[in-house]
Amino acid sequence: MPDLLASFLRIFGLLVVAYACAAVGAHFLSLNLIFPRPPVKYEVNADYISLRTPDGVTLQARHWPNPQARHTLLYLHGNYEDLGTVGEVVPGFLAAGYAVFALDYRGYGHSGGRPSEANTCADVELAYDHLRQRLGVPPERIVIFGYSLGAGPGVELASRRPAAGLVMQGAFVSAYRVMTRIPLFPGDKFLNLDKVPHLTLPVMVIHGTADETVPSWHGERLYAALTSRKARYFIPGGPHSGIADFAGPRYWEELRRFTDSL
Repeated sequence: MPDLLASFLRIFGLLVVAYACAAVGAHFLSLNLIFPRPPVKYEVNADYISLRTPDGVTLQARHWPNPQARHTLLYLHGNYEDLGTVGEVVPGFLAAGYAVFALDYRGYGHSGGRPSEANTCADVELAYDHLRQRLGVPPERIVIFGYSLGAGPGVELASRRPAAGLVMQGAFVSAYRVMTRIPLFPGDKFLNLDKVPHLTLPVMVIHGTADETVPSWHGERLYAALTSRKARYFIPGGPHSGIADFAGPRYWEELRRFTDSL
């Protein structure tokens, strides 16, 4: 019996060490997976706005005005994008009757610094403040639009600052659970599922049912957890990226139905 107990304790100890190593590895691997630095797809010119963070980092942002717009979308892009990528989808939003303001988080595009969950959330708050204070857009005309990774800081911003509504497109319940489905390791990031029940503003969830990057069950769980006024648009066969083009006019009809209700 003592030998059996000693063997059990050795095995248990090895499992604990293996789990600890896996957890540490997951933490450092997650930083590269969540915040990859994509190739820069734009050059800074007079169209771009430089924002200065309190710790002295310069971020790049851009405003696409639309005199006919009732709402300005604070567009928060995904993890392998920058303002150049955003510029490719903005014409659709302008044609649908929106103005758009977007930024590159630290470490993306021509923004300096290093990205992290805390830094990304702080960067988005800085962009919101610029939109309010410098561009004069009142909160009842701001719709926070978080795409994929951008839904993480979008949810956090919506919990801290007033806005007309929040759109989460291709959003995940948390960063780690895109890979593991169930919680396995400590230190998970962007815990959207824990935060959305506390939101008080109207929220729309958009997701493609054939999304292979962030499977649609993430969107289903987020929608079910919302307690504020909510809307959903799940596109049959829809992918993760390019979903507006995939869905066609129906996409813009559903988005406008939501924002017109705000």
